[in-house]
Amino acid sequence: MKVLYIGGTGTISSSCVAESVRQGQDVYVLNRGRTARRPLPEGVTPITGDVQDPESVRAALDGTAFDSVVNFLSFGADDTETAVGLLNGRVGQYVHISSASIYHKPVRQWPITESTTRRNPYLAYARDKIAAEDVLHRAYQERDFPVTVVRPSHTYDDANPPLPGDWTAWDRIARGDELVVPGDGTSLWTLTHARDFAVGLAGLIGNWQAIGEDFHITSDEALTWNEIYGIIGRTAGSPARLLHLPSEFLPKVAPDWFWSDLILGDLAHSAVFDNSKIKRFVPAFRPTTTWSEGARRLHEWRAAHPEQTRPDATTDAVLARLVEGHRAAAAALAPLAP
Repeated sequence: MKVLYIGGTGTISSSCVAESVRQGQDVYVLNRGRTARRPLPEGVTPITGDVQDPESVRAALDGTAFDSVVNFLSFGADDTETAVGLLNGRVGQYVHISSASIYHKPVRQWPITESTTRRNPYLAYARDKIAAEDVLHRAYQERDFPVTVVRPSHTYDDANPPLPGDWTAWDRIARGDELVVPGDGTSLWTLTHARDFAVGLAGLIGNWQAIGEDFHITSDEALTWNEIYGIIGRTAGSPARLLHLPSEFLPKVAPDWFWSDLILGDLAHSAVFDNSKIKRFVPAFRPTTTWSEGARRLHEWRAAHPEQTRPDATTDAVLARLVEGHRAAAAALAPLAP
């Protein structure tokens, strides 16, 4: 099985490349060829090309054909149209990495299935992913373009926690500072380790029954945000001090912070998924990494790589500003309390 990954060194894609290699697939990776924190496994053939420059990709792939192409670097309708034009007739299966953020917000029922309505008016990223899927669904219907759509949810690996500002939230908990949590922290959220996700993704490669189908691939474990942060506190040896603020409040007081829109459009809503479809198509998919185990692995990585796990200064400043603003408001209102 000859498979090309477009991307291949990111948080999710690097684990997928490694799993494809483990399964004996003939793996190629196309990216800009720059030094990456996650090097390619032995046996992977690198191809240099820039998805922002379609002609460089066309030249890089000239004369090649693949059983499957997995694209982690497609984010909207335009680049998706370009990918279809480049690969139509040259690939047996095109696996498009979309996002589970596309599902209807606010959540109307759960668990979420692949047939749940796609609608997210709060998050531009999700709307762009929906537009990309629409391009591919039309290409499948009208031109028999062999697409499989995969929708990851919140996926992490040992070096990249699923938290605001990468290591910032973890660092604030570890050093005893308060951490802002949207709402009351009781919405349910699903965190998936990349090595579990990779088993599902690699199992779809060359699975011809998966053409024309959509899949989300997530863990079966759902935790509240209070529990997620509480587990970090127990792992780090410092109880999590959580400050709960209304989700709708964050874009107003921190409009320049990327995570404000992401929280309102995704993280503040419960996300519980029905994974029965991916398990039917890939019987080997059985997520085994709990968040408690994942947190321990992240804790070990942080201890071994202090230079790579520093908090993001911008995110830390935003969170500190929100905490201080809340303290000031509470102090001002205290004399008015009965």
